[in-house]
Amino acid sequence: MPFRVVLLVTKREPKRRRKKEREEEEENLSEVGKMECVFGLVGNGFAIVVADTSAVHSILVHKSNEDKIMLLDSHKLIAASGEPGDRVQFTEYIQKNVALYQFRNGIPLTTAAAANFTRGELATALRKNPYSVNILLAGYDKETGPSLYYIDYIATLHKLEKGAFGYGSYFSLSLMDRHFHSGMSVEEAVDLVDKCIMEIRSRLVVAPPNFVIKIVDKDGAREYAWRQSVNDTPAPPA
Repeated sequence: MPFRVVLLVTKREPKRRRKKEREEEEENLSEVGKMECVFGLVGNGFAIVVADTSAVHSILVHKSNEDKIMLLDSHKLIAASGEPGDRVQFTEYIQKNVALYQFRNGIPLTTAAAANFTRGELATALRKNPYSVNILLAGYDKETGPSLYYIDYIATLHKLEKGAFGYGSYFSLSLMDRHFHSGMSVEEAVDLVDKCIMEIRSRLVVAPPNFVIKIVDKDGAREYAWRQSVNDTPAPPA
């Protein structure tokens, strides 16, 4: 008596493929900005933010004077790490929207409001086309004084006294845990920043050579100093 062979076609393979692609995308996002070093802290009447200045792709260093700390307005700084295109586009988008709010309403956003707006935009993009960017936002308000906010690529928001992103955070966070205390003076904070930079340079195998330091206080946001060990040399004329 003849018999039939019935083949069952399963639809699990496309689901498995989509799950694998989603896991790979999440893994790629989690690795964003790891090669960069961004950290900051809050002192007595000021906040200070530091970032490396290397523009890197794969094994190549394209430039070593890339400023990754943007002035949002007169009393706010935003330091970002991540995919270069996303970093530049997203920080400029936040900067222009903060300026637009002040233009429309005649008053600037507080640092907390700017941080929550930034977090909201990242959360909205996370469900559509996520930005591969991590942010430290520092500012000074007349009512509340200096503050520092930590915002990562999955729209996590925390108010901190000290924070860091990237591989350099393994060293800068440990040093800040040891030496940081509330009410630090500018001189003490800069000394701690220099210790963090020296530790990163001496311990991290892919350490960036140059760093920029910016500060925000009652007098406004401004560049404080550069710590350079390598200078970009201009290309010779063709």
